[in-house]
Amino acid sequence: MPFSGKKYLSDARHFRAVGMGQSTNLSVAKSKAELEARKSMAQQVRTNLQVVSDNYVSEVAGATGAETLERFQSLAREVTNTTIGDIRMLGEDIRQLDDRSYRVHVAMEIKKKAMFRFLKAKAKSDAKIAEPERAQMVMMLDREIDRLDAEE
Repeated sequence: MPFSGKKYLSDARHFRAVGMGQSTNLSVAKSKAELEARKSMAQQVRTNLQVVSDNYVSEVAGATGAETLERFQSLAREVTNTTIGDIRMLGEDIRQLDDRSYRVHVAMEIKKKAMFRFLKAKAKSDAKIAEPERAQMVMMLDREIDRLDAEE
């Protein structure tokens, strides 16, 4: 399978994902592969944010912890549907199969800091987020960005 191995796995600094799409139409196969990769990346972001918010709630034990987590999960879902300029295509593998359909594999990555900055900007601009939740989200994201800066 194309794009397997350590080089295509997420690490301390990057979220990485691989997607596969198949169709008789090449552009549809590419779109399917990219969507699958974005979904995988969004799931990784959700899992990462779950850990971050769980740690925060256990430290602060605020009543809005659950609401903040729900907002984070909502923002992470947007990763699937949003064009994020910092997402980088690591590679694309296109094959035409015996039945004349196309199978496309793609590998994508985004720096974790860039993702957290994107989520922070979304949180700041989302009118549906109450101010106390927004402040908690921004603070948690800033802590993650600072932690990543310290690791570089």
